[in-house]
Amino acid sequence: MISLFIHWHPNPEIFNIGGFGIRWYGLLFAMGFLFGYIIMQKIFQREQIPQKTLDRLSIYMLIGTVVGARLGHCFFYEPAYYISHPFEILNLRQGGLASHGAAIGILLSLWFFSQKEKKPFSWIVDRIVIVVALAGFFIRMGNLMNSEIYGAITNVPWAFIFDNVDNNPRHPSQIYESLTYLLLFALLFWMYFKRNASEKPYLLFGVFLIGCFGFRFLVEFIKDVQVDFERNMFLYMGQWLSIPFILAGIYFVTRKTNTTTKI
Repeated sequence: MISLFIHWHPNPEIFNIGGFGIRWYGLLFAMGFLFGYIIMQKIFQREQIPQKTLDRLSIYMLIGTVVGARLGHCFFYEPAYYISHPFEILNLRQGGLASHGAAIGILLSLWFFSQKEKKPFSWIVDRIVIVVALAGFFIRMGNLMNSEIYGAITNVPWAFIFDNVDNNPRHPSQIYESLTYLLLFALLFWMYFKRNASEKPYLLFGVFLIGCFGFRFLVEFIKDVQVDFERNMFLYMGQWLSIPFILAGIYFVTRKTNTTTKI
């Protein structure tokens, strides 16, 4: 078998001026929000929802994503350290964001949004998951540029050698996840615009939960651990955290309902 190992050593910074650096991760994170905003704009126009409502939703989403992702990492993966050093929670530049924490933060922010705007919770989550899947693609590509959240050691011919980590060929799990999220986005986009799937409350939300966290559960088997305590676990932390989301997704997809979301 021909080895196609790729030596991966990109500079995480695009450029640095006066000690202030612009990083690929930050740019890709922002691109996820930008493209998500554009798509949600089309959805809101299609349903004749005012632009100002989308602007308010974007603020809720940004706060829920960043706060949830940061707190998720701190308390799911390194609770002892951050309980002892609580001010380090605010140090976002040192890294540490968790997708499961982001999911919880987003859901809470959307619940507050639905209460404030007096709109059904099902209406907003069935639409927002379309762009969340796309954002997942950009975020995992950012992880790739940071040479983080990489896979386990392997001999597959397309393995990456992350030179900033070690000399071992590893699964490029960031690429596996990013492509899966891109396909999930395409599926949800098609279901909404071509199949009117949003007429069944929570259907798109359920498909997203199964697709996103179902794959996250599987890919953990070929990923390296994020923190050392996971090495002694029957399932990794990411897998345990994914199970409730998968079960919820199965419930929402299979439940019987004759109602249509009204706004």
